[in-house]
Amino acid sequence: MFDPYFVTVAVIAVLIVGLSKAGLLGSLGVVGVPLLALVMPARDAAGMMLPVLLAMDAFAVYAYRKEVSWDILRIMLPGAAIGTLIGWALWAFVSDAMVLLFVGIITLLFVLDAILPLRKRLEGLPPSRPWGRFWGAFAGFTSFVSHTGGPPFQIYVLPQRLPPALYAGTAAFFFAIVNTAKLIPYFFLGQLSAHNLALSAALVPVGIGGVLLGIFLVRRISAKYFYRIAYWLVFFLALKLIWDGARGVFGL
Repeated sequence: MFDPYFVTVAVIAVLIVGLSKAGLLGSLGVVGVPLLALVMPARDAAGMMLPVLLAMDAFAVYAYRKEVSWDILRIMLPGAAIGTLIGWALWAFVSDAMVLLFVGIITLLFVLDAILPLRKRLEGLPPSRPWGRFWGAFAGFTSFVSHTGGPPFQIYVLPQRLPPALYAGTAAFFFAIVNTAKLIPYFFLGQLSAHNLALSAALVPVGIGGVLLGIFLVRRISAKYFYRIAYWLVFFLALKLIWDGARGVFGL
């Protein structure tokens, strides 16, 4: 049945992720699954989003195919593989309420990091291999559970002050590889059901449209007031998800 509320939220969520992939909204793409969790189970939202993300990743990889730091990828990807395996191993023990709570906490930490940036305190530190493996693993785990790997990735990469295009290309390749690796676990976990794939197919054009729109708008609008409003909205969204998740986990 056609549900206008579901369609509206799903389109907004995928558009935000698409705009983020284009570099317009920074890390606000992490709110994709939290938004969808308002209208569907959080784990189903993660499964439905994966094919959409892969379509957008393919576009981003092609656009930045000549601008990527393979040194950073060689450091972070082994950790990301470990984080992905941990997420897969723990999936059977994690309820929808736990996922909601986890996504809400990650979203809240993302907002707090934007207000009190840990990344700035890390600037100037050498990009050590163990540090990169740790944040790669964290990014792989959070990406597996809820496609919220952006903040851990940024904590390691942004302090290195890469040229913008090189940063965007490195992020595009990192998440394209991580998302592709999640296909097999998601299939065996039943996240790529016919229902989820049908929703994905309907939303892929929205995601690609968001990427194209972001590329067009990125140099044409001032993001100052948009970010101020957006971060407040994300903050309240995080509090709602934490409350809903805590009620389910702790029986509040």
